[in-house]
Amino acid sequence: MTDSCHEPTLQPGEAPHIEVRDLTMAFGDFVLQRDLSFSIPRNSIFVIMGGSGCGKSTLLRHILGLLDPAAGSVLLDGSRISGLEADERQAIMSRFGVLYQSGALWSSMTLAENVSLPLEEYTELDAAEIREIAILKLAMVGLKGFEDYYPAEVSGGMQKRAGLARAIALDPEILCIDEPSAGLDPISSKRLDDLIQELRDSLDTTVVMVTHELPSIYAIGTDSIFLDAETRTMIASGPPNWLRDHCDHPTVRTFMTRGEGEDG
Repeated sequence: MTDSCHEPTLQPGEAPHIEVRDLTMAFGDFVLQRDLSFSIPRNSIFVIMGGSGCGKSTLLRHILGLLDPAAGSVLLDGSRISGLEADERQAIMSRFGVLYQSGALWSSMTLAENVSLPLEEYTELDAAEIREIAILKLAMVGLKGFEDYYPAEVSGGMQKRAGLARAIALDPEILCIDEPSAGLDPISSKRLDDLIQELRDSLDTTVVMVTHELPSIYAIGTDSIFLDAETRTMIASGPPNWLRDHCDHPTVRTFMTRGEGEDG
């Protein structure tokens, strides 16, 4: 990675919320990405970018502690999150909220019942208290009045928002989101971007987001890394708008401008 494609966002003396050190991701002998080192500032909207098949979603699962590195480590507030015992892993997971690419709602459950799942798993609240919080979380994402609808009865954008309500059920300090705009029309995508930004501010949450949607990246991304499938490592890092304007790596420029920034 050249200096021209690296712009640090951590202030001097600032401790990262999440730190990735010399991380190698592999499946058996196949190395997906190697030597990844970067820091995620607290309360940032951190974007993991790159072409198809470069390992973006796999990196997200490593950050969540769902996969153990082949080498290197992931640290949360300075503590390693890989190789933990089951009870330690569960305690770490309760600090994360996750919105999966598909929304991953249970079709046989209402939206309120879907949102209630983390509360039932990680708290000792009674059913009435859980129901009240689920209704509140759905209202926070603009779904007041839809608590007793089933996923098949609402639009794709509403399903994504319901998935987001479930992800914030425990007021997580870190919110991990995989392709939030996948399958959405531009208006629904813009509304979801605005909602993610509002929730980051209101919940004081760090957001880690995998996406290839440039409007979303430029609108809400405050920091980012770019994973390259060919070299199997990180080739750029920094605020997305800065990378678009200053990074001269051809692979990054092609991605950040959809080819319009290339010479000729």
